[in-house]
Amino acid sequence: MAEAILEVRELCKDFGGLRALDHVDLEIYPEQIVALIGPNGAGKTTFFNCVTGIYEPTEGDIFVLDRKGKKRRINGYKPNKVTELGLARTFQNIRLFPNMTVLENVMIGRHTRTKSWIFGALFRDRRTKEEEKETIEVSYEILKKMRLEKFVNELASNLPYGAQRRLEIARALASEPSLLLLDEPAAGMNPQETKELEGLIEQIRDQEKIAILLIEHDMKLVMNISDVVYVMEYGRLLAKGTPQEIKEDERVIKAYLGEDHDA
Repeated sequence: MAEAILEVRELCKDFGGLRALDHVDLEIYPEQIVALIGPNGAGKTTFFNCVTGIYEPTEGDIFVLDRKGKKRRINGYKPNKVTELGLARTFQNIRLFPNMTVLENVMIGRHTRTKSWIFGALFRDRRTKEEEKETIEVSYEILKKMRLEKFVNELASNLPYGAQRRLEIARALASEPSLLLLDEPAAGMNPQETKELEGLIEQIRDQEKIAILLIEHDMKLVMNISDVVYVMEYGRLLAKGTPQEIKEDERVIKAYLGEDHDA
């Protein structure tokens, strides 16, 4: 079996006297779609923040398979270093650069994959110009895949809400990740936009050959696309299984899905 792209063992995070994560284990393998679900306050975004370097864990280990296939312990790594190793994320609250164009937003996401430094940027040498041209071309191709090319020169702030969500995913994809972390990608979307997002996530997995970890409250979306579902409650892992196993788990039904769920 392939080695895990992300392996989290006994992860804990304390904020003062509050334990937000309590010995959480999670693993993701190549080209898997994995969902992390649970009630508000369960610790899902805290988990994302620990994995992506925004928070440093109190205890436990986070291992990733870097771009060369080497297993690396990334506890304490800064977010930019985590991105360089192949993890890219979106946020629950959209964090685009509103006064930059759609294309420029994606180009910024390419910065971890470019080599030109300040000297080249200042004096515009041939290598810098070639790299800039390639960055524009690659960024435009990503916009086409995300069906955003018609907005290429539009300011990000002028996009419809659903398109802004897709743009944030496009910017994350620009770093060529091996694992894409999506924090509530369907939040605020209407049913049609959510259905389109569902197809888009599967398309990204299939075309880009990457793994995807998502936090999501839309249970229909989660159950339709996930290979594995992890359920959290009060900072702890409550259950892990296939969508069908999770739907039938009495603990999950009681704690989260509800007796009359129709996921």
